[in-house]
Amino acid sequence: MPTWLIVVIVVVAVAVLGAVIWLVSQEMQRKRLQQRFGPEYDRTVEESDNPRAAQRELAERERRHKEFDIRPLSASARERYAREWAQVQEKFVDEPSTAVAEADHLLVALMGERGYPTEGYEQQVADLSVRHAKTLEHYRAAHTTQQKSDGASTEDLRDAMVRYRTVFEDLLTDGADDDRQHDHHDRRNGHDRNGRDRDDDRLEVHETPETGHQEHQASAQPRTEWNGGR
Repeated sequence: MPTWLIVVIVVVAVAVLGAVIWLVSQEMQRKRLQQRFGPEYDRTVEESDNPRAAQRELAERERRHKEFDIRPLSASARERYAREWAQVQEKFVDEPSTAVAEADHLLVALMGERGYPTEGYEQQVADLSVRHAKTLEHYRAAHTTQQKSDGASTEDLRDAMVRYRTVFEDLLTDGADDDRQHDHHDRRNGHDRNGRDRDDDRLEVHETPETGHQEHQASAQPRTEWNGGR
């Protein structure tokens, strides 16, 4: 066999091997990002014209996140935020729009104390997606309602409060990732295994028989523990 043919075969073999390694690494990267970001991975890919570009964006979010000094809250800070949340939730009874706006501000304040930048909503969403992707859609939905709070129905505002509370508690407890911790977290925070919040009735709207007007009611006693004031 001539030398030049051997060289060609070796070059082709190396190129094929390199291509295989690259494809395998790309697939491993895709699976890793998909596992970490969950629904946020699918959303980012759908919004991008190029799946590779979407993966690069998610990888860049990870890189940026590594530069943050994410700090756990002290017990006193958790209790303080829980009390503040309970006050906001109580305000929903008489001022639902104001309460939803304050819930948004309190969540941003909590992000800042944990070590997240708070320079803008879109960046907040991107930064939270790395570690709190499982509650990110709640944040998006609640923020959308909050932005149109003047035209939102009471039920929409109530839904926004519940969603804000979900994100708030996730940040407060640092969003445990394994199933055992999630089950424990759900039990502590009033969720059943189907994800339904048993405490949603705190923000129910009732109709008074005397006047026919709607009024807002919360349960008799607000929660004051660190897990979101429930």
